Amino acid sequence: MNVLSGDPPRGRALQILIAVIVALLALAPFLFPGAKALNVAAKICVMILLAASYDVLLGYAGIVSFAHVMFFGVGAYGVGLALYGLGASWAALAAGLVLAFALSLALALAIGLFSLRVQSIFFAMVTLAVAYAFNVLASQLSWLTGGEDGRSFKVPPALQPGFKWLDHPIFGVQANGKLMTYYLVFAVVLVAFLVLLRVVNSPFGRVLQAIRENPFRAEALGYRTVFHRTLATCISALGATLAGALSALWLRYVGPDTALSFSIQVDVLVMVVVGGMGSLYGATIGAALFVLAESYLQDAMGALSHLAADAHLPLLPALFHPDRWLLWLGLAFVLAVYFAPAGIVGALRPADAK
Repeated sequence: MNVLSGDPPRGRALQILIAVIVALLALAPFLFPGAKALNVAAKICVMILLAASYDVLLGYAGIVSFAHVMFFGVGAYGVGLALYGLGASWAALAAGLVLAFALSLALALAIGLFSLRVQSIFFAMVTLAVAYAFNVLASQLSWLTGGEDGRSFKVPPALQPGFKWLDHPIFGVQANGKLMTYYLVFAVVLVAFLVLLRVVNSPFGRVLQAIRENPFRAEALGYRTVFHRTLATCISALGATLAGALSALWLRYVGPDTALSFSIQVDVLVMVVVGGMGSLYGATIGAALFVLAESYLQDAMGALSHLAADAHLPLLPALFHPDRWLLWLGLAFVLAVYFAPAGIVGALRPADAK
């Protein structure tokens, strides 16, 4: 079976860009030494899965949901609390992941069956209310979740930084538990992405796109729109739950700010829109660019501000002040949407494929 499910990136430019992103992530520990670079690479992996799972909902099914961050939080808290309460073992990790999947499925079914019959704007408001309620609940149950402080926990010994898989470094990099954790995150994200790619290119994915384009015609043809949308919500929720579990495993910490913050939902929405809705490759590009900008744009602007100050240029030092990085990021987002409404994937796609 074709590993890309018969849907490779269309266009030479897009193929090269995706190949570069995958290669850089695969070799990140060896190409970019330092803790920050590895943390950025791991976050890109997690956000790729989170954005791709959200694109299944928004880009393919046409469902605007603000509860995606809730499923991300369920995965993070499920794994984090299991490792915190049951101990740093693989059994505890598996138990937390299974419980998180079960809870996410139950919540997705409840949201889908009770809310997908209403108009899209009302569904979006319902999901926003549910996500906010879950955030408040996690903050209030301090005896279980640690409240606003969250929980720090230990991971299985083989994934701890002090554990050495090999006595000798590999190309100058220690083969310790941190390196193994990164490649565990990378491998799981890669497999999950290929699974999602298979889902959207299956007959089920084609039905989702038909429902997105014209739900009344799809229902007239005999497709059960509520069933397909609910199933899409469940698949998307499982992807977000897995991303949350990987995030908690990498950070070895779970809290409202890292797992349930509404800013995560906004970030994912920006990634999908900038990359291009209805394309999992777009979610990959959008996630990579956004995380890189979030991590390094402030430092780059600080360097530009110092250069402008040293050159005695007026206004530019204040304009490129590091505190204004969100302004420039927002401006770049607006310009990207204006000049490329279909996202980066749409801009890179060959003319005969548009």
